[in-house]
Amino acid sequence: MGERREAPSRLTAAFPADRAALITYLMAGYPDRETSLASLRAATRAGADVIELGVPFGDPLADGPVIAGAAKVAREQAGGFGLAESIALAAELIADSESAHMPPLVLMTYLNPLMRFGLPRAAEAVRVAGIAGVIVPDMPPEAAGPWLAVSAGLDTIFLAAPTSTDERLAVVAATSVGFLYCVSATGVTGERAEMAEGLEVLVARIKAHTELPIAVGFGVSTPEQAAEVSRIADGVIVGSAIVKRQCDSAEVEGFVRSLRVAMDGS
Repeated sequence: MGERREAPSRLTAAFPADRAALITYLMAGYPDRETSLASLRAATRAGADVIELGVPFGDPLADGPVIAGAAKVAREQAGGFGLAESIALAAELIADSESAHMPPLVLMTYLNPLMRFGLPRAAEAVRVAGIAGVIVPDMPPEAAGPWLAVSAGLDTIFLAAPTSTDERLAVVAATSVGFLYCVSATGVTGERAEMAEGLEVLVARIKAHTELPIAVGFGVSTPEQAAEVSRIADGVIVGSAIVKRQCDSAEVEGFVRSLRVAMDGS
């Protein structure tokens, strides 16, 4: 599957020892480039430990209506927004003086945009931008060899689901670098009224296979849910609830700050 690097992981280091990390997902280019950049800066100011930047894609199989709708708007704006534009947006954010204390950024994309861009070229562009790693939800470890062979210096994060067997969890844990993404429930991304039953057991099962931090995503929608998840996992990923507010950077900042406060007080 390609040689795994020995260098320290910026993503792993972003998980504090004394509390859960807050990982905020935002959609690149939504509702437009400048507003998405303002919202990314807002999430940084409000206390995000890691930024997950979504790449707009036309067939986002893992995403629910909020994120899929945001991706559609981003892709259909003048000039369109795709992988190249998302990487450029990330590079500007990382290089911006206002973001001197920028948390590490991980790119969430699908395999098709990476392949169309060209895997070696995509990996180099991601590295040059200063992005710490990638999440590719439709790339299982068994199919990741070509990407891992060209992505030295980047963390690649794989997903573990409630349906994963212990054998599967061992494979995912052995392949992931940076952290491991725990999908809290089957289905697509989106807000949920309550967290899935058995989440604590699932996190414990994953932890039996790895010393990497475990971050839980899919369905974390409120400060109260973020606090609940922070008590059992090393990181909390919030996506749709932030993207819903992404047209107003002030609203993003206030909401992310409320997540941070709730998690810190849990």
